Amino acid sequence: MDGVLWRGMQPMPGLHEFFAHMLDKNIGFVLATNNSSKTRLDYVDKLAKLDVPGLQPAHIVTSGTATASYLRTKYPPGTRLFVVGGAGLKQILTKAGYLIVEDDADLVVCGIDFDLTYEKVRKATLLIRAGAGFIGTNPDSSFPSPEGLVPGAGSILALIEAACGQRPLIIGKPARGMFEAALRQLDADPHETLMIGDRIGTDIQGAQALGIKTALVMTGVEDEASLAASETRPDYVFEGLPELIGALKRAD
Repeated sequence: MDGVLWRGMQPMPGLHEFFAHMLDKNIGFVLATNNSSKTRLDYVDKLAKLDVPGLQPAHIVTSGTATASYLRTKYPPGTRLFVVGGAGLKQILTKAGYLIVEDDADLVVCGIDFDLTYEKVRKATLLIRAGAGFIGTNPDSSFPSPEGLVPGAGSILALIEAACGQRPLIIGKPARGMFEAALRQLDADPHETLMIGDRIGTDIQGAQALGIKTALVMTGVEDEASLAASETRPDYVFEGLPELIGALKRAD
């Protein structure tokens, strides 16, 4: 969503036309984001504030919900977690039955944290060095803000990794879990699905690994130089949502 549908609270051109077309044509969709700072309901509320009403939590997959889903397969409720991340991620993990603690944690879970402090990084490092597992919600090194690209969860993970000497297990895009969760919610096969994203290394590469066709929009992370330098080639490239909508309408 960040860099495709909006930057901050600034909607991208074509936002409302995109949803109007999808709903008018009864095209199933899921909004999948590597941003772990918010809950699914937070995104439903944000879309309503941007004049896109009527969406449901089932339309949303985040790296936070995907992380909680993964933890359920490996760790029992009550497992102690130290979380480097926002209130949304903590709420998701608490709702899944896990304990958010400040010390003696079994796992360190790290996502985007807009209130990052040295103390949080210090605690995470010491816990991992003492034997705690290390899980990252997503590897995005940058985050598209209204002012431009700013550090993302991947930058925070790189800082902790450099300090503790251990690589995290990544859950979000480009890992399979996010895409598989979206496909399950759509009840769709990869070959009949299109992934629309703004980042080659996560959106495009991750989708192509599952056989999903891809459309890159140039409103987020990538530019002409990074696209030309990439060995990964999207199936389609659009300047933004208006051009994408035009292509969808021509395909009807």
